[in-house]
Amino acid sequence: MEAVAKLNNCPTSPRKMRLLADLIRGKRVEDAFNILVFNAKKENSLRLEKLLRSAIANWEQKNEGSKVEDSELVIKTIFVDGGAMVKRIRPAPQGRAHRIRKRSNHVTLIVDTKAATTKAVSKKTIENA
Repeated sequence: MEAVAKLNNCPTSPRKMRLLADLIRGKRVEDAFNILVFNAKKENSLRLEKLLRSAIANWEQKNEGSKVEDSELVIKTIFVDGGAMVKRIRPAPQGRAHRIRKRSNHVTLIVDTKAATTKAVSKKTIENA
């Protein structure tokens, strides 16, 4: 049983968030927490850590009676989409103007058990064969 957590309108560029998302994609939850803790100098790591905790809480809500430690949770999917862009004008030399784009992003994180993800992968390979 998978659980989803979403982070909308995060005020950083999608490119910066994707750098961390690529590091934790497909990892076990414990490993992902370690990666995010040791990348703490990037402010996005704190946001992704909070999002991961939310996804785990959602998984616990769906699977009452199951323990997170025993189930071997894996980050099945994580993707970062671009969000709204705030546009500003900054004065430039000789009466010109430069546009400043303040980007935001949306992050979607899906957590699932390791056994369920291997079954899904094996089904896809059988269908493609």
